[in-house]
Amino acid sequence: MARAILAGRGALPGLLMQAGPAELVTFAGVTAAKLPRTKPIEARFERLGEMFEALRARGITELCLAGAMTRPSFDAAALDGTTRALLPRLMMAMGRGDDGLLREVMAILEEQGFKIVAAQDLRPDLVAEAGNLVSSPSPAQLKDAERGRAVLAALAPLDVGQSAVVARGQLLGIETLQGTDAMLAFVVATAKPITKDAGGVLIKRPKAGQDLRVDVPVIGPKTIAAAAEAGLKGIEIAAGSVLLLDRAKVIAAAQTMGLALWAAP
Repeated sequence: MARAILAGRGALPGLLMQAGPAELVTFAGVTAAKLPRTKPIEARFERLGEMFEALRARGITELCLAGAMTRPSFDAAALDGTTRALLPRLMMAMGRGDDGLLREVMAILEEQGFKIVAAQDLRPDLVAEAGNLVSSPSPAQLKDAERGRAVLAALAPLDVGQSAVVARGQLLGIETLQGTDAMLAFVVATAKPITKDAGGVLIKRPKAGQDLRVDVPVIGPKTIAAAAEAGLKGIEIAAGSVLLLDRAKVIAAAQTMGLALWAAP
């Protein structure tokens, strides 16, 4: 089946292009990584009908959504007929949180005849099985991770975030719309005295019920560096459902900075 990568920001679209032949779709206003390949399909959020036609013209039947992408704004004067008809659905979905919006986007793509495939299905090497990737967590770190998992599970129905920071049982940060890096910067600014003595753990995992075809949590070398700057000593990720971008660099960074890194069910 012919495949296209709908590319947002970051390294993931490029890593997925290594999985095999695929077209690349970029969006106006979104800075996608530059890749050494033929010219991509250039799309606009206001002109989804044109994008669908371009995909069909190239025989595309599978789509993979990859990379960070902020909520689009629409230039009403530029809407094509397809997008104008879909806009009420999209605007209503925006009021249901990120998860609700993504589900609506997937439903629209499937209605157009495209199959949605997950990044981890194309690159299963980017996720980790349960176990220790870098050193072994201490009993205290495991206890903090358990606390973080419980908090994230309780907040999952509210569609809040995918990460938490816990030290000595104290919740120091919760990821919100601003993302993991902003949460870790908040910990640096407000809780460094606690983590300096106690260390702490970053817990990263998908929300309960999250559709992992389009919204997979990720960590990369920058995440490791930000966790170390926050004084943390461990990172727990969800086995099989957090992408490592890229795996070798993530592991090397955790080793260099002295962070335990492990995957838990």
